[in-house]
Amino acid sequence: MAQAHHHHHHHHHDDSHAHDHAGHSHAPDSFGWAFAIGASLNAAFVAAELIFGYAANSLALISDAVHNLSDVIALLLAWGGAWLAQKQPTQRHTYGYRRASILAALFNAGLLLVAVGGIIVEAINRLSAPAPVAGWTVVAVAALGIAINGGTALLFMRGRHGDLNVRGAYLHMAADAGVSFGVVIAALVIMFTGWLWVDPAISLVIAAVVLVSGWGLARDSVNLALDGVPRGIELAKVRDYLGTLDGVSEVHDLHVWAMSTNETALTAHLVRPDGSDDAFLHRVSEELLHRFNIHHATLQIESSGAVCKLAPAEKV
Repeated sequence: MAQAHHHHHHHHHDDSHAHDHAGHSHAPDSFGWAFAIGASLNAAFVAAELIFGYAANSLALISDAVHNLSDVIALLLAWGGAWLAQKQPTQRHTYGYRRASILAALFNAGLLLVAVGGIIVEAINRLSAPAPVAGWTVVAVAALGIAINGGTALLFMRGRHGDLNVRGAYLHMAADAGVSFGVVIAALVIMFTGWLWVDPAISLVIAAVVLVSGWGLARDSVNLALDGVPRGIELAKVRDYLGTLDGVSEVHDLHVWAMSTNETALTAHLVRPDGSDDAFLHRVSEELLHRFNIHHATLQIESSGAVCKLAPAEKV
């Protein structure tokens, strides 16, 4: 059983990629402060919305506060997941707690979808019985919401493609900024026209937007939780790459899955009649990292595939 892992000192060309590697595998690290700032600001905002919402008799503000509370929980979950993912492996958890980040993303998606359900029910109730609202208070508080949520979303913007958890936090915040914007527009329209139905109507539009983003997050996190191949990696291309390596006559028992929301693992058996050497393994591991963003490759080299009982494609 030959194993390949990454040791930066093995290759002369590694230094140029060292920062790239670090950037990929430790994304959540650098977002600790973003989670802290985002969670604190949003918790304070939820309190403000509840107080002014009751004062202004604005159901829009109160339901937005509830929605924002789900965001604070989501941020804390994502932060916790990212922090757990950094923990060292133990005797019982040999991969550490990287998987916690996937569970956090899954829970996060669930929260988004529940929040959508709440908004829809609320909006339908309000369409049948519109209520008068103290407009300027709502405008002021919701405008503050745009600033806080928009600012928090920007903190996570650069990491949203590399890490599902960071993307979850980004989507929550961006959706929230949209919600607050909708609340401002609704309040202004109501003040100038007296159309009370605009408030719940805007809420339904917002719910639809949040539903779309939450659905995508749910789909991706369920895929990772079920050991699916992470989005952005094509198994056929990985197989083709491994199959064209010098001396390799066959590739079987190939598996690619997510260890966390931003780290990917691979195992494969390579039939290579001439045997193997460390240089070959290290080179392949480096290539897998740079071509496919696969961080943790374990390769088994066999001199003939005939004896391997995992060789048939239907065997797992």
